[in-house]
Amino acid sequence: MLAGLVCAVGTSLCYGIGSVLQAMAAGSTDAAERLDPRLLLRLARAWRYVVGLALDGVGFLLSLVALRSLPLYVVQAVVASSLAVTAVTASIVLGTRLRAAERAALAGVVLGLVLVSLSAAPESARVPGPAVGWLLLVAAVALVLVSLPAGRLAGTRGAAMLGGVAGLAFGVVAVAARALSASSATGQLLPPVHVLVGSPSTYALLVAAPLALVAYATALQRGSVVQATAPLVVGETVLPALVGLVVLGDRARPGWGVVAAAGFALAVGAAVRLSGFGEVATPPDRSEARP
Repeated sequence: MLAGLVCAVGTSLCYGIGSVLQAMAAGSTDAAERLDPRLLLRLARAWRYVVGLALDGVGFLLSLVALRSLPLYVVQAVVASSLAVTAVTASIVLGTRLRAAERAALAGVVLGLVLVSLSAAPESARVPGPAVGWLLLVAAVALVLVSLPAGRLAGTRGAAMLGGVAGLAFGVVAVAARALSASSATGQLLPPVHVLVGSPSTYALLVAAPLALVAYATALQRGSVVQATAPLVVGETVLPALVGLVVLGDRARPGWGVVAAAGFALAVGAAVRLSGFGEVATPPDRSEARP
């Protein structure tokens, strides 16, 4: 379980630093008027976005390892703490200052994660039934359909809607990753190829992951980091945690349920508070991300 916690913290570090780099890149490229996958191609010319995306990839692999021994709600609570990493990174890289409220929120994230970690029971991931994979695939396709009209909303409404779509899509990715990780043999990160090809969770992940990237990048162009990230955090943490508890059989240590709930609420709530910190200022030079 200790190794799983270390990997979950590593995921948080990768996601937090990657978010700062991606936000800077998204603000320095031409804005998309609708949800357009070609935005990712333009962003791919910005080194900050490429590095941030690579960190996301490393973080995702670390989360797969963490999910082998930790309940989904624990991993997602630690993922929510990536906003604390974002705040600290922004203060270092961009020279922004942590106010008293942000320092209190950082302490809340740390305390919440301590409570969640103490409540976690070591477990082997339970293999879900095929119905879970099909539901994930249906959810991923439904999010694609919702994202099309949401992508045409301008300003703060567009940022909030697309941030929410991105969060729910990342949530689908998290649950699908948990399902696939549970299907792999002991000592293996992923199940055999024939299991991957035959699992609807694989296709749900393949639909949801690029949707989440495009929706979040577009949301960062429509509004502030606050408006884009707050709904993302809620979508990618709360709903997957509920799915883990209701469907996947995640449980806290006996007698620690209240502590787990309090720690999760504190960590996620403080992370949402931190999502308003350090509006990422982007450089005026767009030369590195010109279409």
